Amino acid sequence: MKNLGIVLIAAGVIMIGITSFNYVTKKKVIDIGNIQVSRDENHTVQWSPIIGGLLLVGGIVVFVVSTKK
Repeated sequence: MKNLGIVLIAAGVIMIGITSFNYVTKKKVIDIGNIQVSRDENHTVQWSPIIGGLLLVGGIVVFVVSTKK
């Protein structure tokens, strides 16, 4: 359980500091025989820093409870 607490704390700190990330996919627009045209699409994944704070607090609680046993 200690390890879970440490992982939750680390994830919480990271999610507070980094609130989004982007990734790119290629989408085929035209495909006619040997001619292919594609374009890049940017996708953004965002979350609230509150979620990171909740993970941080939950990790601290799990860590403290596991050390008391």
